[in-house]
Amino acid sequence: MFRQGLRSILETEEGFRVIGEAATGREAVRYALETHPDVILMDIQMPELDGVAATKTILEEFPDAKVIILTMYRQDRYVFEAVKAGARGYLLKDAGADDLISAIRRVDEGETLLRAELAASVLDEFSRAKSETPEHPEHRLSELTEREATILRLLAQGASNQEIAVSLGVSEKTVRNRLSEIFSKLRLNNRTQAALYALREGIATLTHES
Repeated sequence: MFRQGLRSILETEEGFRVIGEAATGREAVRYALETHPDVILMDIQMPELDGVAATKTILEEFPDAKVIILTMYRQDRYVFEAVKAGARGYLLKDAGADDLISAIRRVDEGETLLRAELAASVLDEFSRAKSETPEHPEHRLSELTEREATILRLLAQGASNQEIAVSLGVSEKTVRNRLSEIFSKLRLNNRTQAALYALREGIATLTHES
């Protein structure tokens, strides 16, 4: 019933089209990789494969995927794990239809649906786990070339690999390779972590969620 309700809301909105619906985490992965939707609404609790594992699997094969986590609880630990895995943010299941539509449009345009404290917590935990050396974040940022810094800035502004490639006049493969180098230099795992890092360093502005 919950999925049917979501579909009913989305199919009546101009410019929206539901191209897949999954009952389990494994189905979600399969449909996402087959259809490459613009935005994925991912329930945190699903049979066979939970939302965190499904998000990780999708992003490994489809890095440009824009995943919104659906949850009952704002402080759900799984939300935290999903954001670390690369989800663009989360939406509470008791949100209204207007909030749902707005969230999808904002994520499609490249925004993140994260409160500042959640973004900070993700970065702080990741930094603690990766802090073999006591160097400061700005030292790692200075390791980036000018082109890599530009790519990071575009990523933080919500650009896809294709949009970054067009903007810089290079191939998508080149962008993917540069992103891998950026992640390595900054000791990050995925696009969301890189975007959050860029936000913390002042490259872009984080939208505050109430």
